[in-house]
Amino acid sequence: MRRRKTILRGEKNIEAGKTAFSFPCTLIKGDWLKKLRFSSTAFFVVALLVILTDQLSKLWVLRKFAPGETWALIPNIFHLTYVRNPGAAFGILAYKTPFFIAISVLAIFLIVFSGHFLDSRYALFRLALALQLGGAMGNLIDRLRTGYVIDFLDFRFWPVFNLADTAIVLGIVLLFLSLWCNTTIFSGSKR
Repeated sequence: MRRRKTILRGEKNIEAGKTAFSFPCTLIKGDWLKKLRFSSTAFFVVALLVILTDQLSKLWVLRKFAPGETWALIPNIFHLTYVRNPGAAFGILAYKTPFFIAISVLAIFLIVFSGHFLDSRYALFRLALALQLGGAMGNLIDRLRTGYVIDFLDFRFWPVFNLADTAIVLGIVLLFLSLWCNTTIFSGSKR
């Protein structure tokens, strides 16, 4: 009897642990998301909106800032700082522009290919890919036009980044979240 109670307590602890980590999954697996559709048109509209907001924000920075200039919006916490980044994240592999262009084109091709063949009912997964597509295209436009990426969002404790980078990271988070919560992506089965 004592052993049985211990086992039941252990099962309750496991269930409690599952619920603590399942909050995002309850949002994702809710009925509202099952009914949501994300068409191919919506896929490309989201990507286009990311590209436009990214490029317009960079154009604004180019017109208002000199390279290296910074404006403190919240002193020592959040600044706008114009940085020319010739590398990837954190400035790694600086001045390897042809390499980054090739990687970007490959990533864009894979994202468009994946987004095209996913059914519209996989809304979260397709939204994640659309954000990544828009971000990759925004940074690719910079590399093709200038040979570097324009960064300006500066939180002081993190390297300076831009809206395209934000879209890419948000897309990756949504992608992992949809996979982590066991949403069906490539099969028609329901989990």
